[in-house]
Amino acid sequence: MKAAVVPQFKAPLEIRELDTPEPGPGQVLVRIEASGLCHTDIHAAHGDWPVKPKMPLIPGHEGVGVIEKVGPAVDEAMIGMRVALPWLGKACGACRYCIGGFETYCQSPQYMGYTIDGGYAEYTIGYASHVVPVPEGVSAFDAAPIACAGVTTYAALKAARPLPTEKALVVGIGGLGHLGLQYARVFGCETIAADVSDEKLDLALDLGADHVVDSRGNLGEQVAALGGADIALVTVPSPAVMAAAREALNPRGRLVLVGLPADNQLTLPVFETVLRGISVQGSLVGTRNDLAECYALHALGRTRVIAEGRRLEDVNECFDEVLAGKVPARLVFEF
Repeated sequence: MKAAVVPQFKAPLEIRELDTPEPGPGQVLVRIEASGLCHTDIHAAHGDWPVKPKMPLIPGHEGVGVIEKVGPAVDEAMIGMRVALPWLGKACGACRYCIGGFETYCQSPQYMGYTIDGGYAEYTIGYASHVVPVPEGVSAFDAAPIACAGVTTYAALKAARPLPTEKALVVGIGGLGHLGLQYARVFGCETIAADVSDEKLDLALDLGADHVVDSRGNLGEQVAALGGADIALVTVPSPAVMAAAREALNPRGRLVLVGLPADNQLTLPVFETVLRGISVQGSLVGTRNDLAECYALHALGRTRVIAEGRRLEDVNECFDEVLAGKVPARLVFEF
């Protein structure tokens, strides 16, 4: 099978011919139809984060395809099912976080395209218990970005407990933000989209944003002029942007972080945070149930995926496109 492999940190990916893997107990073999490119894949390939991925590595945690083979102890009825292979490749199912419905915080997880090989390949292995069915009416191309960019922002907004008519600020209208903006509308919020690109602000308006803010200016002042924000979802991995979004919050506002800055530091003033009752919350992707809800919403026509198709052979050029900020929202490798 053809696969894109990271041979070592910061090295260009190599297109290799590898043996097709065999599913073991509890596993399934998936023929990949589409696989989204997430900025996390680049971080993994570069070894940017404190917890390093396996090496060599086949990246990808937005793989979608059809199950062609099952391992021992897996129902053969799964063969032919279209499924997604999201970031949470497997959770233990036994720790208090799994039992409590917070499986993304499992203490002994496996992560697709990080601790185990992912979807940048014609075939990959998933765990039958943790692949997520893709419903009829949702294409593999659309399902791929929803498997991470979609569920990450959806779960982050759920964690903020949005109320109808609250103002939700979404900072960064890229792969994550363009879907987060739409989920904020699903939750009944008045939406404010912020970005530094005129094209992304136009995209936000096309997707139904109630207001757009050019964050090349003073983000806090511009949002305050709109009545402030009750929720700020920051998809940009920039501490300065995170701090600016906090300044835009109303009393009892919620700052929700999903972007992971390379320097791993964020400084916020305690005095104003306490006196205004500001909450700061991190959110890590979403559960299998969250992803199923995202797919159900997409099947109902509540969301649009903005993406462009690419060939796996062009993976290094695609990484460069993402790093240069030249993509409209998401890139998807098509097989």
